[in-house]
Amino acid sequence: MLAVMFSCRFPANTDRFNGDHGTAARSEHKSPACRVASDIVTPTAIDNILQPRAGGKPCWIHRPFAIANHRWCNEPTRSLSALTAYHIPDEERLDHAGIEQLQAQKLRGLLDLLKSRNTFWQPRIDALPPGDADVTSLLQRLPLTSRSELEEDQQAHPPYGTLPTYEVGRYNRFHQTSGSTGRPLRWLDTAEDWQWWEKCWSIVYRGAGLKPEDRVVFPFSFGPFIGFWAAFEAAASLGNLCLPAGGMTTAARIQYTIDNAATVVCCTPTYALHMADVAASEGYDLPASPVRMLILAGEPGGSLPEIRSRIELAWGARVIDHAGMTEIGAWGFECEESPGALHIIESEFIAEVIDPDTGNGVPDGTAGELVLTNLGRAGMPLLRYRTGDQVTLTRGTFSSGRNFAHIEGGIAGRVDQMIFIRGNNVFPSAIESLVRSHDGIDEFRIIVDRRGTLSELTVDVEPQDGVSRDALAAGLASTLQDRLHFRPVIRMVDRGSLPRFELKSKRVVFLDNEDEDTNA
Repeated sequence: MLAVMFSCRFPANTDRFNGDHGTAARSEHKSPACRVASDIVTPTAIDNILQPRAGGKPCWIHRPFAIANHRWCNEPTRSLSALTAYHIPDEERLDHAGIEQLQAQKLRGLLDLLKSRNTFWQPRIDALPPGDADVTSLLQRLPLTSRSELEEDQQAHPPYGTLPTYEVGRYNRFHQTSGSTGRPLRWLDTAEDWQWWEKCWSIVYRGAGLKPEDRVVFPFSFGPFIGFWAAFEAAASLGNLCLPAGGMTTAARIQYTIDNAATVVCCTPTYALHMADVAASEGYDLPASPVRMLILAGEPGGSLPEIRSRIELAWGARVIDHAGMTEIGAWGFECEESPGALHIIESEFIAEVIDPDTGNGVPDGTAGELVLTNLGRAGMPLLRYRTGDQVTLTRGTFSSGRNFAHIEGGIAGRVDQMIFIRGNNVFPSAIESLVRSHDGIDEFRIIVDRRGTLSELTVDVEPQDGVSRDALAAGLASTLQDRLHFRPVIRMVDRGSLPRFELKSKRVVFLDNEDEDTNA
């Protein structure tokens, strides 16, 4: 390995931003070549960086690791790790043993604080032994935490329960969950907690390949649901131009995105598809727009191949998946170099996978329920929290140089939303993937009727204008039967009759008795 020192030349009018890990330029870089700031790279990587690039922008290097992405610089794939973007490289490049050591250090400090100050966690951690212990030993002595416990705590001690570590006056941020899986949970963050949120989102952005000159649009109403609040402020702190797009119609948001030459869109998969549908009906050419990337969150669709491909085709842009929860934090991201794999930010979260029925851990590579512990949100932390997400966790080293555990294929679905139809178990996300594999569908809804001896599945479908309803219904029914091994009822409905969703979609309706239906 070779240590090198060199600097970048920027135009006199360059607008720079300064972060914790270096300085970067937001404007186009016009110098013929850049010289590394402070880094250790291979001779091959140095040669790749310095060689002229026909038709490409000159590469620029961020101290202490590269922030530029390889496609923008036209770098060969063999030097991906040398050009990968990191926000906290000393943590993101740790090997597995180093990650566990970092987690144990952060966890022990958090437990010491909670034991002395947090009413909710004190009885749970009093039995933990003093002194050093590895992460596994510490976690095995802590009970699992469920959402229902948090709901009951906030009901018994309104409005915020006993989970806050400090007096309410210490907090300056309030959000609440969407209520899609129960009663909304109210959540508080201190200024320090919010900096941690921004740190996690900055790791997401750097992994996705966000560039300093990217303009990020947020087609999202900024209410109490945390949504992209932290994403907005993290992008702003990184020096990117951030475009709020709340309080607009979808058509107005599309025009706003194009007028401001936004290059990155942050939204849910459902809303990305809806924007594409509206754009097509209004005559907008999204693939011709400056948008090059969509960062999707809130639903599993960002990692589902059929949905992902539809969005990428409609927008002419790369899809990047992200996962997070109001109560736990921004915990997962897809890096630019490894599409389809959702990394867990293990420098800030401890991940386990359990059998949802027994609560026992399962080996890597086995499907189960994701359990997370956040390590940097001391104001309202969660230890061994059952997320309800069905995942398959594996480990390995990626070309990006990261060793974070990852979920191949993303989140499969919600453990509590598993549908049982005629002896078959299926997640709503699997049904959505099959529905989205058919062209000519604007929107759909899944109805699970559990009132009889055998559950029945009906899929309501809004066909696009000019589509043969009979042919679409027959083709969709055949696809679902072939892949899921039962034949649902396909019901064509009028266009515009099904609800649209800006945030998390609620496309699953469970009919349990004559008087009640449950939306999921």
